[in-house]
Amino acid sequence: MNFTKTTEQDSNYTHLDKMSINELLTNINNEDKTVAQAVEKAIPQIENLVTPAVPKLRDGGRLFYIGAGTSGRLGVLDASECPPTFGVPFDLVIGLIAGGDIAIRKAVENAEDSKTQGWKDLQDYDISDKDVVVGIAASGTTPYVISALEKCNEKGIITGCITCNDASPLALTAKYPIVVVVGPEFVTGSSRMKAGTAQKMVLNMITTTIMIQLGKVKGNKMIDMQLSNNKLVDRGHKMLMKELNIERPLAETLIKKYGNVRNAINNYLLEKE
Repeated sequence: MNFTKTTEQDSNYTHLDKMSINELLTNINNEDKTVAQAVEKAIPQIENLVTPAVPKLRDGGRLFYIGAGTSGRLGVLDASECPPTFGVPFDLVIGLIAGGDIAIRKAVENAEDSKTQGWKDLQDYDISDKDVVVGIAASGTTPYVISALEKCNEKGIITGCITCNDASPLALTAKYPIVVVVGPEFVTGSSRMKAGTAQKMVLNMITTTIMIQLGKVKGNKMIDMQLSNNKLVDRGHKMLMKELNIERPLAETLIKKYGNVRNAINNYLLEKE
């Protein structure tokens, strides 16, 4: 299959090793400025994936991210941030990375080249057609990811992908591809840069939109967030003070009594009736 890997094309800049620190930082920033515009063009594709994903999760399904290297780490990161942010179970959004959890910190040689391990990793979670699987690969050629999505397609599981190369094997495999063409990287082939930034932005959009659709946000507040440190407890107090028009001492009492913002609001309003 012939397609152009724009993520592998030569950088628009030459002689990086001759640039000053200010020139390097400025030029990296200039490249980064183009990422949001590339993501904007993919909004219809993102919507196409999120639309069928919402009812799947509402009906008890799960969202899986599967990737290798930087892409896999970004999926794991986004998945791991959903429980504390939205108060959802840890097995609602699951990130899988080629090579297992050790690969989050240290690259595992050849892990991404397996054409069987991706599906095996999904099977460990009793994957079914209730779930949604999103493959993440900047290049769009990672065997670990592509083969996993192929098996999902065979089983009637909704598949999506996030890639940065148009008409890549991954984009052609996923039922709902998201293709964000960011062009050549500042350092040739270093897809941890613009491609990684684009993937992170799309992941934020997917999970945040799904969680809002699932009712995990009230107004613009994370009322189901886990109050796991002093900063978040203080944020919870402020939410209650504003939402219920009460003073801090009462807000503190409600949080201690009911554990989180949603429960505090609901029970306080019931008591007022």
